[in-house]
Amino acid sequence: MPGYLVDPRGGSDGGSISAYLLHRAKPHMPPWIGWAGTGLAGALGHWRWGDSAAAGVGLTLASVALTGATWWAGKSTSQQRRLHSAITVAAGSAWVTAACLAGPTAGPIDDLFIMGGPVVALSWNARMILRHTPDANEGGQGGDKGLLEKVGLARAQLGAAKVEPNRVTAPLAVEAGEQTHDDVTKALARIASALDLPTSAVRYTPNADSARRGELVIVPEDMLSEVVEWEGPSNLGGSITEPLNLGRYDDGAPLEVWLPGDPDAGRNSTHLLIAGGTGSGKGDTALNLLTEILSRRDVIVMLSDPKAFQDFAPLRPGLDWGVEGGTDTEVMVEAVQAAIPARTRWLGAHGYRQWVVEAAQQQTSPEHTCRSDGRACGCAGMPFMVAWFEEAANTLRALGDDAFTGIAQEARSAGISLIVSLQRPSYDQMSTSTRASLPSVIALGCDARDEGFCLPDEVLAAGAHPGAWGNRRPGYCYLVSPGVPEDRYPSPGRTRRFTQRAVPVMEALATWAQRNGASADPVTAGAVSSVAGRAYTGRPAPDTQLPAALRAVPEEDDMNQSGLLVDPEDAYIDPDTELPDPEDGDDAPLFGQESGHKPSPDEARRLFAQALEDFERDGQMIVGPKDFTDWCDRHNLSRSWVSLRLKDAALEGRLEATNTTGRWRIVPALAAA
Repeated sequence: MPGYLVDPRGGSDGGSISAYLLHRAKPHMPPWIGWAGTGLAGALGHWRWGDSAAAGVGLTLASVALTGATWWAGKSTSQQRRLHSAITVAAGSAWVTAACLAGPTAGPIDDLFIMGGPVVALSWNARMILRHTPDANEGGQGGDKGLLEKVGLARAQLGAAKVEPNRVTAPLAVEAGEQTHDDVTKALARIASALDLPTSAVRYTPNADSARRGELVIVPEDMLSEVVEWEGPSNLGGSITEPLNLGRYDDGAPLEVWLPGDPDAGRNSTHLLIAGGTGSGKGDTALNLLTEILSRRDVIVMLSDPKAFQDFAPLRPGLDWGVEGGTDTEVMVEAVQAAIPARTRWLGAHGYRQWVVEAAQQQTSPEHTCRSDGRACGCAGMPFMVAWFEEAANTLRALGDDAFTGIAQEARSAGISLIVSLQRPSYDQMSTSTRASLPSVIALGCDARDEGFCLPDEVLAAGAHPGAWGNRRPGYCYLVSPGVPEDRYPSPGRTRRFTQRAVPVMEALATWAQRNGASADPVTAGAVSSVAGRAYTGRPAPDTQLPAALRAVPEEDDMNQSGLLVDPEDAYIDPDTELPDPEDGDDAPLFGQESGHKPSPDEARRLFAQALEDFERDGQMIVGPKDFTDWCDRHNLSRSWVSLRLKDAALEGRLEATNTTGRWRIVPALAAA
């Protein structure tokens, strides 16, 4: 009787009222059946052993043994159930012993049976009614008490669980003074094992106001196993302030991230790190994010990709500026750094403490004016800006591990979001200052030893485990970012997959961005151009013609041409005319100077200045001695002489030092003047 259970899903076989009442009464009948059985056992025992002294001894010992066995068997249950069960068995066995020896109707024995039996049965009925579920334990603890004992949390208490589609959340409190959050996080793998679930399906979110309370989250079904292909952006024409949808969580909820801040919601602007090993789906994740960004009307994107836009080629026309690594990336880093103070100054002058959506519109409000008289200034709006460095390990090797530190620490207040993508964000590739300034991360599968570089310790302690995926589950990821609920940090998600079928849609999106997306405002464009010069041209118009060198020459049949293929200046030369005889001077040097001529100091300085102008005209705004190797050979000058001239040019304002030793940024000629 103490441990009876019923099937909560049982139903009545008939449709009558009596059948319904019987169905409702069945869960409460076991205690009463036990009461009746006890009376029958007492009557039969008296008939059998009424005059046997040995039977009395045996019945007494059996009663004590049964009570002790009940107490021992109840050690895995709650203290209340254990005590209740032992008292019930002790009372029942004592009555049976007395009834067998003295008779069921002797003295007060029958009265005790008639009055005490129903009381005990009703106590078990009341206990069942007070439970939320038939198999739940008391004290706010669920039927998983045995499970918690197995994993070392026997004294922990589980509260009422909140059941959602494919997600169960239960409050958990460990033993006061004996256990902390660390004990729960260490037990997560054992809980997953006991439930026969993957490790990532069991998470724990500590309560920030308590060292012993939190929430245990269990996701029984992995909804990420099905591959979902990308079909297009989620919010074409929306604002960059609205969430960017990258995929879904394992319980089906959308996987979303925000880049700009929201002062009303108390959310800060953020920079983002995309980290994942080879084969983890980092490329598809980046495409999910970039397509979402390019589909918004108030953002510009500057992107560096040392892989020559292997993944991003269909989207390149929609970028405001795209470069392929090397010196061009050096220029982009310097240009973004130059844009930060210019944009911050503009935002401050117009009364914005941070970039908001109103800053991207024409400034027609007196509340946001740069005029001293308080009237609307009518200035052009300033769109949000994304500076994206793909395969950033390449850039960090070339520029140093702190190449992005200045941008990461200062750009958020200027309405600029830095996105860095690389495989392993370890301390030997990226400076700790830069990593600390990237508060958001999309962590894909990686080597288990690299988990600490990708995710915060508290997220790993809560159950996140990207090392368990490696490259076996492309697109699986964890998202840590402002605006995302903290209990979602250890929840795995999955981004959508890009296939060849997505290419035409991406090309159409790039065309849409050309026609409908934002253009760089004069302040940003001016600051970037002051560093990049002609290397920065802004997003091309959709009808821009290709340069003549890149246009395809139409093929024609030589047989249909009316004449020979000759240059225009040679059209009147008669091929049958005899060549003239040699004359004196025909073998003289064409340029009239001896081989090995070394220019004078003034001429060398003039040639050096001309070389800087040539670099600027070609868009190469970052130079160093190695860029003058061929130039030195051509003019018989040494690289040491060039190094000195580079330093002199910096003193004269024609060059500026960069973060990399031996590399100089060309100041455009007009700015230098």
